[in-house]
Amino acid sequence: MNYNYRYRLKPTERQRETLDYHRDTCRQLYNHVLYRFNQIPESDGTVKQRVRQIRDELPALKDWWDALTDVYSKVLQPTVMRIAKNVKALGKLKEQGYKVGELRWKSPREFRSFTYNQSGFELDKKGGQTVLSLSKLADIPIELHRPLSDDATVKEVTLKKEKTGEWFAIFGIEMDTEPPAKPPLEEIDAEEVVGIDVGILRYTHDTDGTAVESLDLSEERGWLEREQRKLSRKEYQSNNWEKQRRRVAECHLEIKRKRRDFLHKLSNYYAREYKLVAVEDLDVKGMLESPRNSRNTASAAWNTFTDMLETKCGRQGTHFVKVGPEGTTKECAQCGVETDKPLWVREHSCPACGFEADRDANAAWNILSRGLTDLGVGHSEGTPVETALPVDTPVSAKRVVEAGSPYLKERAATPRVSRQG
Repeated sequence: MNYNYRYRLKPTERQRETLDYHRDTCRQLYNHVLYRFNQIPESDGTVKQRVRQIRDELPALKDWWDALTDVYSKVLQPTVMRIAKNVKALGKLKEQGYKVGELRWKSPREFRSFTYNQSGFELDKKGGQTVLSLSKLADIPIELHRPLSDDATVKEVTLKKEKTGEWFAIFGIEMDTEPPAKPPLEEIDAEEVVGIDVGILRYTHDTDGTAVESLDLSEERGWLEREQRKLSRKEYQSNNWEKQRRRVAECHLEIKRKRRDFLHKLSNYYAREYKLVAVEDLDVKGMLESPRNSRNTASAAWNTFTDMLETKCGRQGTHFVKVGPEGTTKECAQCGVETDKPLWVREHSCPACGFEADRDANAAWNILSRGLTDLGVGHSEGTPVETALPVDTPVSAKRVVEAGSPYLKERAATPRVSRQG
C-alpha cells in the first residue's frame, strides 16, 4: 500500500535561499526539457521514450551548465520525467472533455516543488532535533508530528514551497502490509450498508439518518475578501504588494486546510463504519457551468469527497459503488413513482403511495438501492427510514442519529442481504 505523509520543514533563512536556488535550477531544467521535447518529432517514439531520450542527455548537459552540478542527480532525473507525467495528465483531461492547450514554460511562481527519488535523503537526529538530511542541499529541521511506521519504506521525498512561503516535505511511503480483503457481498448485514446523498446545506444525509451540515467558512471567506481588497490597492510587485499577496495566500491555504480536514474525517467515518458505501456519480463540471450556485458547488468539493471516500474504502476493505444521479431526488424510494419538486421543497411526499420523508433521505435510499442493484445484491423492500427533520429545521453539524426511527428497529431484525441469482 502506498501513502503520502506531509511534514512541515523549518529551514533557516540561508537554507531557504538554498532551497529556492535548487528549485529554480530545476525550473530552468524543466523549461529546457520542454523546449527539447517540442523539437523531437512524434515519429521518434512515444512520449515517455522521447523524454527518456532527453534524460540521457543530462551528463552532456552538465558539461556546460554548471548549476546542474550543484543539484543531486536523483533530483534532476525526476524533473525531466515530469514532462511525460504532465503530457499524460493533459491527455486525460482531453478525454474527459476539457479544453486544454499545450504545456508551457514555468515561471518562478508556478514551479514550486522538486523530488528526491530513491536516494539522497535521510531522517536523522542532530543537535537534539530531527532533521531531514538532503544530499547537496542541507540538514533541514523537520516537524515530525507523527512517526513513520517501522514497516514503511520511503521511496521518495518531494520538497514543496507553498504560496505562503512555507516549505513542506512529502514522503512517498510504501507499506509492506496489504489492505484487508473485502467481505463477500452475501455476508454483509443490512446495517452495514449505507447510501449517501450530498448537498449544499447538509453536506451528507445517509440512509441511517445521519445528517451533517456543510462546513461553515463564512468568516474565513470574509477575511479573504478583506485581504484581497487590500491587495488591489497596493502597487503591483512592490514590497508591500508581496507582503499582502502572502496574506491572501495564507487565507486561501487556511480555507483549503479546513475543508480537506473536514472531508478527510467525514470520508474516514463512512469507510470505517460500513462495509458497503454507495454514492452518486455527480457531473460537477456540468454543475459549475451553470449560472446558479456555482460558487457553493465548487466550495462543496464533492468530487474530492468521493475520491477520498473511494481511496479510504479501498484501504479499509469496504465495498464502494457509484451510481447514476438522474432522478434520485424525484423518484419515490418506496414505490418508484417520480414527482417533480423545486429545490426549495425539502420534503418528499409521494402522491401515489403517500410515503413522506425528508428530500435528502429519500434520495439517499434511492442511491443505496441502485448501488445494491448494480452489485447484484438483493435488499429489503421494507419502508425506508422516515426522517424526523422538518423542512425548516436546521440540522446540527454533529452526527444526527434518529433513535426513534421505525426502520432502525426493522434493520436489527432484517436478515443478511443476499446475492441475486
